Amino acid sequence: MAVLETIRVKFGIVITVLIAVALLSFIIDPTTLQSVSSSMSSKYDVGDIDGKAISYNDFQAEVEKFTTINEISSGSSAQSEEQQVAVRNAAWQSLIDQYLFIKNAKKAGLNVGEEEMIAMMSGEMDSPVFTQNPTFYDENGIFSKQRLLDFVDYVATDESGRLQTFWNYLQNTALTQEYYAKYLSLFTQSNYVNPLMLTEQIADNNNTFNVEFVMVPFGYAKDSTIVVSDKEIKAYYDAHKKFYKQLASRDIEYVVYEVVPSAEDIAAANEALNEVYDEFVSTDNLKSFLLANSDRQYDAHWYKEGELNSVAKVVNDYAFGDEKGVSKVLSEGDSFYAVRVVESADVPEQVYVKYAPADSLLDAAEPQWIPQTPGFEDLMTAKKGSKVTVNGLVFQVLDTKDAAPRKRVAVLEKKAVAGKETVNSYYSKANTLATMSEGKYESFKEAVDSLGAYAHPVRKMAESTDRLGAIEDTKEVTRWAFEAKVGQVSNIITVNNNYFIVAALKGIHKEGYTPVEEVSAQISNVLYREKLAEKKEAEIAEKVAGLEDMQAVAEALGTTVSTKDGIAFSSMTAQGLDPKFIGAASVAEEGKISGPVAGNIGVYVYKVTGRETGSFFTEDDAKTRDAQMSQYSAQMIVPTMMDDAEVKDNRARFF
Repeated sequence: MAVLETIRVKFGIVITVLIAVALLSFIIDPTTLQSVSSSMSSKYDVGDIDGKAISYNDFQAEVEKFTTINEISSGSSAQSEEQQVAVRNAAWQSLIDQYLFIKNAKKAGLNVGEEEMIAMMSGEMDSPVFTQNPTFYDENGIFSKQRLLDFVDYVATDESGRLQTFWNYLQNTALTQEYYAKYLSLFTQSNYVNPLMLTEQIADNNNTFNVEFVMVPFGYAKDSTIVVSDKEIKAYYDAHKKFYKQLASRDIEYVVYEVVPSAEDIAAANEALNEVYDEFVSTDNLKSFLLANSDRQYDAHWYKEGELNSVAKVVNDYAFGDEKGVSKVLSEGDSFYAVRVVESADVPEQVYVKYAPADSLLDAAEPQWIPQTPGFEDLMTAKKGSKVTVNGLVFQVLDTKDAAPRKRVAVLEKKAVAGKETVNSYYSKANTLATMSEGKYESFKEAVDSLGAYAHPVRKMAESTDRLGAIEDTKEVTRWAFEAKVGQVSNIITVNNNYFIVAALKGIHKEGYTPVEEVSAQISNVLYREKLAEKKEAEIAEKVAGLEDMQAVAEALGTTVSTKDGIAFSSMTAQGLDPKFIGAASVAEEGKISGPVAGNIGVYVYKVTGRETGSFFTEDDAKTRDAQMSQYSAQMIVPTMMDDAEVKDNRARFF
């Protein structure tokens, strides 16, 4: 009985919840429950590829894989923000290939079998992933199957598993590239231009014509007799709806308070540098000293003249000037410097090296020139024939070139930083605005006006936005805007400890189609121009009816006759004429007055006075154009697949 009582007490709530869910299943439509469940789970998905939800964990695993590959390829574990973005893009493209492109290629009847993969890795089939990889070259710079086998054996001895990740990447890349090669071949071979089509294309593009014409411009005055109804706008919108597809976005206004050092803060930075100046002059351990006392750490880079301008011009001028020893205290902007030239030498711009993950693989590596690169300073000053290990890679120096004077420089830097009182003063201003706004847009506008602040407007801010004007790393503002309701005002959002931002959400644009109300003015202008063109065409046709002389046409329309010779349809955009007019005139009957034709800026009446056939557009030109069209079409294959599959990229929510 005691056990039963315990069960009743501890599990009573659970049973109640289960009963409630069961009852709800009778009351609520199951599809509704599924929709709610899906929306809740999709919130935490990085994206969706052709129905395959990509969870954050799945995507992060792919990112970690490509991070490892990047570290092995570059020999460095340090990654800049740009490199991290590139890694995430590579990870996303890999998932696109896996869940969309290869899937569609297989639907088209294509396949890459195990035997093909073996043939590619052995060199029997040409796969640049293997045959053009210097890691697998012999001493003559030729792909060696044995070198490949040696690498595979070496992978098996790597206990870290990193080389196995790299080897898997190479195999998968070769597989994917083969699918691309087959699909593109299938696509391009179907886009065949036969000799008759080629001859016709050459002939069409070698035709030029001379023309006399008059043009009556539309003008800028509004014609009050032309009316565009709401019904016409809606009909146009429905017919062109695909052009109004939009991603989710937000309209915001924001006020920013930038934290800048005060005069007192700048004076404090100057004083701080002077306090350690004497020790900087005399110390033997510059690296430790700068680590403890400077805003700029010591680096072993060999600078050439001009490069230190990226630090400050006064630093570069002293380092490469005539003065010796340590500089006096220098200033530029709100920063202070002392400069000490550590070493001077003639250092090559580039070194010719072989490099490999291990000494045993060095002979197979292909030599290449490496320029001056941060982190490779010891390599740049190594003697010919010597071996140097940098970032886990073994380098052998074969040659050098373009030696030039360079210097190693220690820079003691103190940058003025806003003190606590300064920061508090800016925070107080932002807090005043946020408090007066009371979380409401109407109050926000009143507060902005009364405080003399400026609210920056941003229309249709995408979820991927991470920059507002010149301010970087504003992702927190974007996240707030996509979680807030219309009319809400944010609390203070701090960006990089340098900016205090108060934002207001003005509007929400949901993913899908732009509402007709938002584009009605734009559509109305299009329809107005169409109606105006029709009206002008009719009026001009009536005025020139029966006239057989261009001068008479010009007089009837109150304008003058213009002439243009050598017009080619093949280059209509480069002739300064209306494309619609050129297209119509290119097929008009010679010697006969034609038109009127409404173009983009006015209505034309014209007469073709002569035609010539030249030879400036050659067979090579035609083949080049066809190749360009094929290349463009090939580039659009994956984007078109993504549109058809409605691929959703939600990475901006997380990164």
